[in-house]
Amino acid sequence: MTFLELAKKRYAVRNFQVKKVEEEKLLKILEAGRIAPTGANTQPQRIIVIREEEGLEKLMKGARIYGAPLALLVCTDHTVSWKRPLDGKDIAEIDASIVTDHMMLQATELGLGTCWICYFDPKIIRAEFKIPDDFEPVNILAIGYAANEALSPDRHNTLRKSIEHTVKYETF
Repeated sequence: MTFLELAKKRYAVRNFQVKKVEEEKLLKILEAGRIAPTGANTQPQRIIVIREEEGLEKLMKGARIYGAPLALLVCTDHTVSWKRPLDGKDIAEIDASIVTDHMMLQATELGLGTCWICYFDPKIIRAEFKIPDDFEPVNILAIGYAANEALSPDRHNTLRKSIEHTVKYETF
């Protein structure tokens, strides 16, 4: 499968089977996140693996995970993330997003469905998982086996804007 085929295959799953994700698949997903590039190689990401019933219940107090049997709570450490010297822009959230994207695509390649979740209550999530003040919960990656039929990879032909609309050459 080419990269574009893989990227087109991935979609937001919002209905998961009860079936657990195998340990070897989880480890491959986590490895994909580990090797993801980060600004100045600071690796500010910290990932909380949530797969036990108690943890999933705590997570659901602050987020909807669509019945996923596994969730990865991606946090970032602002004390070590790279900051752009010219204006101080902190790229911690960008790093966390790159890590999440790597894990999401690895899960897709393994035949798993994912849903990238940013709509959650950070106060509840921070308290339930005892996240230190220097760390920020950035997103949640819900993972599991999709309960519904996969969306067509061809959906991008009509659901996405054209390249001419989103890409400019040489100047805006």
